[in-house]
Amino acid sequence: MRQFLLCSLLSLLCTCVLAQSEKATDWTVDDILNTEYMRSVQFSPDGEMVLWSKRRAVTKKDRFVSDLYLTRLTEKKDGKFRTHRLTQGDESTYSAFFSKDGEYVYFLSSREKGNKLWRMSLYGGEPEQVHEFKNGISSPRWIDSTTLAFVSYEGKDLVQQELEKKKDNVVVVEDTASWRINRLYQLDLKTKKVSRITKDEKPVSGYTLSKDGSMMAYWLAGSPHQAADAQPKTTYFVRDMKSGDTRQILVGYQTPRGLQFTDDNAGLYFMAVSSSDPEWDGAGMSEVYYLDLNDYSIDKVDLDWALGVGGGMTVMGDGFYASLANRATRREAYYRKTASGWTKTELALGDKKDHVSLLAVSDDHQRVIFEHSVSSQLPRFYVAKFDGATFSEGEEVVQLNTKLKKKRITKSEVVEWKGWNDEMVTGILYYPEDYEEGRAYPLMLSIHGGPSGVDLDRWSERWSTYPQMLAQRGSFVLKPNYHGSSNHGQAFVESIKKNYYDPEMEDIMNGVNWLIERGMVHRDSIGTMGWSNGAILTTMLTVRYPEVFKVACPGAGDVNWTSDYGTCRFGVSFDQSYFGGAPWDNIGGKTYNENYILKSPLFELERVTTPTIIFHGSEDRAVPRDQGWEYYRALQQIEKAPVRFLWFPGQPHGLGKITHQQRKMNEELRWIDTYLFGKPDTKNRAFKKDSPLAMVLAKDTLARVGDLFGVQAKGKLVPEVVSLGKDTIALGRFEVTNAQYAAYDREHRYGTNAGNHPARVTRPQAKMYLDWLSKQLGKTARLPNAKEAAALHKKARTTGPKENTLNYWAGYAITVDEVPEFRTKMEEVKTTLFKAAGSFAPTKVGKANVYDLGGNVAEYAQEGGSYGYGAYDFVDPSADAKGGMKAMGFRVVIE
Repeated sequence: MRQFLLCSLLSLLCTCVLAQSEKATDWTVDDILNTEYMRSVQFSPDGEMVLWSKRRAVTKKDRFVSDLYLTRLTEKKDGKFRTHRLTQGDESTYSAFFSKDGEYVYFLSSREKGNKLWRMSLYGGEPEQVHEFKNGISSPRWIDSTTLAFVSYEGKDLVQQELEKKKDNVVVVEDTASWRINRLYQLDLKTKKVSRITKDEKPVSGYTLSKDGSMMAYWLAGSPHQAADAQPKTTYFVRDMKSGDTRQILVGYQTPRGLQFTDDNAGLYFMAVSSSDPEWDGAGMSEVYYLDLNDYSIDKVDLDWALGVGGGMTVMGDGFYASLANRATRREAYYRKTASGWTKTELALGDKKDHVSLLAVSDDHQRVIFEHSVSSQLPRFYVAKFDGATFSEGEEVVQLNTKLKKKRITKSEVVEWKGWNDEMVTGILYYPEDYEEGRAYPLMLSIHGGPSGVDLDRWSERWSTYPQMLAQRGSFVLKPNYHGSSNHGQAFVESIKKNYYDPEMEDIMNGVNWLIERGMVHRDSIGTMGWSNGAILTTMLTVRYPEVFKVACPGAGDVNWTSDYGTCRFGVSFDQSYFGGAPWDNIGGKTYNENYILKSPLFELERVTTPTIIFHGSEDRAVPRDQGWEYYRALQQIEKAPVRFLWFPGQPHGLGKITHQQRKMNEELRWIDTYLFGKPDTKNRAFKKDSPLAMVLAKDTLARVGDLFGVQAKGKLVPEVVSLGKDTIALGRFEVTNAQYAAYDREHRYGTNAGNHPARVTRPQAKMYLDWLSKQLGKTARLPNAKEAAALHKKARTTGPKENTLNYWAGYAITVDEVPEFRTKMEEVKTTLFKAAGSFAPTKVGKANVYDLGGNVAEYAQEGGSYGYGAYDFVDPSADAKGGMKAMGFRVVIE
């Protein structure tokens, strides 16, 4: 048992275990924001390496950047595939890809305005510049082993150059004359010659190449106003790269996407939306089509699945892998092309079924990288074999989020209830931590955007939605897939067109009441939050059911549809689809479209009594920024509900800055704590937690007898000890003080007001005191052993320069060469430099705050050892010397 206790102390002194010992179940804002994922994953040409990226926070630049990583599937260390970080620094790397021979990685970087193409040898060395593009570069891809296709433009014309000289930054909205025409170009890596591929008068908005580079499909934007009104439509072309022959394709299909050539170039697969209002690019269901490149006929693939495609497709050979819509999950299937059509095989994935995302496929289609998660399990990333019918069990290709694995993750499940029109609605329900059946809890709605978004049974924690942090506060969290959500079929996603709000309100309130009726949720403890369309629905919930909701947290949501039509980036197409016309249309005998009034919460906000915190970015064009102002001003003037409005300068529809994401979450949690959980923030905003006053207040809570540190034991003053963790030892809060030592040795003398100064004694005196203290306490009191002392000394070296040591008295970063001369000055001091215990900030050891570990007096350890530093000792950052130049003290360990 004693050996176990000693090992426990040593573990607690390690930084990695300290975090675990301090409330290991608690999620923090930064935990959520810094969750790690594999992204932009691809295999090397031989399938033996994996290139991928991972996001990282750079706090000094207040943004996230992406780094490149390489995992070698032929090498392992400690049972794990070897992974190397290829890039680092304060800039992002992106659009990375392997060379055709697999010996280099090419990439773009945000440094130097992102106008350069770089490459890095996989055998080592620094990245080298391949070429600089005066007018920028995006989407580089191989045509052949020495030729790259990319997107750029011709450069600024004379008019633009002259305006820049004049500092004239006036924007002519949707002006075709100044429309930037992006085109496709190619770079010959041998000669560095750049050639134009396309010459169209409309900008290229995307392209794809066949595997051998002989065929290209590309598409052109319709107009500068296409984003707003969906007119005219994007045009699609296929081009023979050798002959240059070009032909328009996919005419009449709604928003084709995911274009991919078959391996043999015989055909082209694509997805397109099926909807009732293609003129407005309305929400609908995605289906898969096949373009035969011999006769240019198009066949719709019979997916044998009523809900369509949910998560995309990947062409393999002449067939394809599809992630099928499956309500609150996705179903994985492979479709093999035959002479008569396509044969479907649902992948046998065992316990991972319906919870897999395909990230990459090797060139030979024999290997895959996939992600697996559920809403109550962190994502894991696997490499597996693929045989056309199943993935093998797989092996983790890389282990991410190791720190988060220490967190306690709440239970979750997919739930269903009857919604609008008696149709079944799905949702993800997260349980409160330490849930007890039969007890009712608060409920927080977390509503997705879109409206044609969807919440899946997959890990989903980010700045806009964070069920784990709400569950650890003791709340249920429900993510409802209301009518209008995707992944539930065409009828479901289109059901709210010209019927906006009504089905969704019924769906959500039925879900709330279902939980109340089951005795799981308190009727008087319900809140709602959401971003974008989640905010739109949150607002209307507080308008229609003000008595139900105790707190509301809408972010970037509309309240006035009359202004949305003209100011939203896609306002015309969205509002035409969902509200059935323009605001000025004469409908129902009126000279305007009444839906824009009836459906705008702005005209009913006098009904709101729910405390509401509003968030909006200043550059939001998806939900125009002034919607937030209209919302706030109405509630502020009506004065029926507390309201707070956070305006994020420079931010678009989604918050990108780290500080903005943190602020949003922290403010939102405080609001929820106050109005849902009844725990208002009592923090003193003028008080700094590491201020001198904070240190005094902390010391006021420590054990004292009168003015002397310590506790009473059998009528004697003895040291206070603090436990370092469960089932481990206790350590003296301070070094043994003069007053504590004098309780044992009545002959011990010390100066006036020095009772709380450390007792400076010999090693034998310390030993005799510990023998006396053991009898006094009925427990073994001892000095730290050698291993414990080494761990304590490691901490002392870190904190020593900021505590009572020579470094502190110097007042600057003194060097070892200056120490002898400085000591001569110290000798002139006629008073002592030793201070009262606790004169400096404490050091965290395990879960305890311990004082003076790095300074005041060096301390004895067992077996003739010592650790720490005294007031006259120099803490040398380059040497591990011990202190004790003038005097020694000691600290108690209690088993």
